[in-house]
Formats: sequence, C-alpha cells, structure tokens
Amino acid sequence: MAVDVPTQPSLPAIAVRRSNATKEPPQQFVNHRSPHRRAAPRMAQCQQEEDAETARVFKKLQTSSEPPQDAYDEATLRAAEERALEARITAEIEAFADESEADPDNSNREDLDVDDADDLLIVSEYVVAIFNYLKEIELTTMPNPNYMETQRDLAWKMRGILTDWLIQVHVRFRLLPETLFLCVNIIDRFLSTRVVSLAKLQLVGVTCMFIAAKCKEIVAPSVTNFLHCADSSDTEAEILQAERYVLKTLDWNLSCPNPVHCLRRVSKADDYNVKVRMLAKYLLEIGCLEWRLLAAPPSLMAAAAIWLARLALGVENWTPNLAHYSSYAESSIVPTPNLMINYILKPVQHKSFFKKYAGKTVP
Repeated sequence: MAVDVPTQPSLPAIAVRRSNATKEPPQQFVNHRSPHRRAAPRMAQCQQEEDAETARVFKKLQTSSEPPQDAYDEATLRAAEERALEARITAEIEAFADESEADPDNSNREDLDVDDADDLLIVSEYVVAIFNYLKEIELTTMPNPNYMETQRDLAWKMRGILTDWLIQVHVRFRLLPETLFLCVNIIDRFLSTRVVSLAKLQLVGVTCMFIAAKCKEIVAPSVTNFLHCADSSDTEAEILQAERYVLKTLDWNLSCPNPVHCLRRVSKADDYNVKVRMLAKYLLEIGCLEWRLLAAPPSLMAAAAIWLARLALGVENWTPNLAHYSSYAESSIVPTPNLMINYILKPVQHKSFFKKYAGKTVP
C-alpha cells in the first residue's frame, strides 16, 4: 500500500560566510579572434626590436673610434683648401714685398690744388704751408697717453663712459664734428695735468664740451642747455668757474689740429669717395673712445681711417697721391688700423656711439 510523503515547507535562505563558501573555478573564456589579430602585436613587437637594434648599431658607429669614410673625405678636402689658402696668402705677401712703396715726398703725384685756384675759400696757394704747420704743432697739443696712472679715482673705462655720453650730447645738439674732437682733446690734456675725482668727472666733460662749442660753433648752446642735458646737481656758476680753471690749465691754447681737417685733405686724394669718407668718419671717431689711440697724432688717425676704409671696401692700393696728401707711407700706417680693428671686434661697449652710426645710410 502506497503512502504519500507529505511535502515539507521550503526553508528560508541562510547567510553563508564567504570564507566557508566553496570557490568555484573561474570560467574559461574561449578566444574566438582570428589568428591574424593574434599575430599583429607580435609583428609590432618584432618591428620595435629591429628599430632598437638599428639605433644601437648606428650609435655604435657614431661613437666608434674609427671615423666613417665621409669624415675622411671631408677632412681631406678641408686640409686641401687650407693648403691652397696658405699658398695664395704666401704668394700675395711675396708679390707685395716686391712692390715699391709710394714715398710721401718723392712720388709721382698729381697736383690736386691747381683746380681750386679760383676758389677763395680753399686758399690753395696757402694750403700746403697750412698743413705743414699743423703737422708741426700737432705733437705739442697731444695729451699724455699714460695720464691715467696719475689719477687716483679714475680708470680708462670711466673715460670711455664719459666720452660715450658726450657723443650723445653732441648728437642731441647737432654740433659739428670738429667740436667733438676738440672737446675730447681738451679733456685728455686737462686730465694729463690735473687730478680729478670721480664726482667731478661729469663736470669736466660738460665744461670741455661747452668750451669746444664756443670755439667751433656759430651758435653755441648756452650753459642752461648743458645743465638741462647733464641733469646733475652742478650749477651755472660752477660750470663757468670750471671753464676758467680749465682754460688757465691749458694756458688758453685751443689751437690743436683737428683730425677732421686732415681727413678732408686726404679724402681729396681719394676723389671724395662718399662711402670711404663715411666709413672713415666712423673709424676716426673710435679714437675718442679707445684710449690706446691717444698716442696717435691727428694726421696719422686720418690717414689710418682712410686706409682701413678703402681696404674694407675692396680698394687696397695706397696711391702716390694718398701717400703725399696724407704725408704717410703705407708701412707707417698699418699699426694704427690694427687698434681700430681690435675695438670693432669686441662686443658693443658704447651704445651711444653704436646708435649714432647704426642709423646712417650711404647713398
């Protein structure tokens, strides 16, 4: 006889601790991607390994002690060019050594003053005697080239700063070139005989520019203009008192030959070349800033400026006319342009002087 088992009610779910729960093995997913996709990362990895190996080999070639063949060829070509340049320079030196130098006194020159006989302002009948006289007295109005050794508070760098500022004042008032060169000459001659403190150096510069302007300009700036430009604590009475003191120290002698006059004389033998003359003015004005050129007379400075300007513009020959009207042979000029070149090759030290000629254009 069959007996029906009674149905038991379902038990409620019991919370089981995770630590006691049996861990089911993770399900394994089957990768259904194509073999081409599986091979792509391997190909990229192989390509990266090849690139790394190529870079390593190339770096090894670069750092190897044995230079490549291209380096040998380049070095051989450079050495051949240097030998050719050295041979050319040697040949030019030997060629110039055989040439006869133009003598300032006994050379086949032209008389360039004949055409100016009708011009009363040039006074061609007296021009030779005038420049011979200037050549004689230029040595008597030159400063001591080593006067900074007697100055306690000053140095050559301070002189350059002062003259650079005076060039700025000179440009602002639009004064003549002769005024600037006379001003620098007065400063150097005064400092050659008197010891000046650093606090009074600007007063000396303003006073010398005031004296030079009164001597060379038709309408000279007043003391008030210089005081306004200097922006210092000096008064008008101090400048006038310093003017009397400077003139008394120089024994009232302001008749120093100006290098601008010598430059015009030499430029006449150069057929008044505008480019050469403009560049020569720049080179001539370096003498106001470079203290190593203090020992050069004004006539030598003018001749050196013309010689270097012509050389820079591709005109190398020093003609008999240039030798005569400059009164210098080429061999006696060369040391002075070397000092000018040394100044030019240095970094810009005097900004006012640099700006003055940086904006000039030559027609």
